[in-house]
Amino acid sequence: MQMISGFVDTYLDLSPLEEIEFEEEIRKFSQPIQEGVMQITTSWMRQGLEQGLEQGIAQGLEQGIAQGLEQGITQGLEQGITQGLEREKVLVIRLLKRKFGDKSIDIDLEARIMALKIDVIERLGEEILDFSTVEDLVEWLKQLKPSK
Repeated sequence: MQMISGFVDTYLDLSPLEEIEFEEEIRKFSQPIQEGVMQITTSWMRQGLEQGLEQGIAQGLEQGIAQGLEQGITQGLEQGITQGLEREKVLVIRLLKRKFGDKSIDIDLEARIMALKIDVIERLGEEILDFSTVEDLVEWLKQLKPSK
């Protein structure tokens, strides 16, 4: 019986119609034979559940890893861009302090510069060369659109 069970488990793939026919044929057998066949079908179900669980876990892990990797890359890029922008702002402030003296750039002016967007910071980095005084910087900042 186990040999038949192994053979059927390995090679028998029934369609829904074939399953109905199979069950009808089983009902024709005596009770002990029916119980033996039911043990076979129970092992099919167990193996099917085990395989389904294994496949589900494998797919879940694969999807989780892919999603985690994508999120990690996105977050890493965002952090890198943010850190790069902050460093550029700090560099512009250091250049201004070096040009006009440490005490010439007060906290309020520094805060205004730190609030600027990247394209404005880049322009400011170039404009530093043309400023003669801190007042030139303040005037330049006043000329910006309110959106910064």
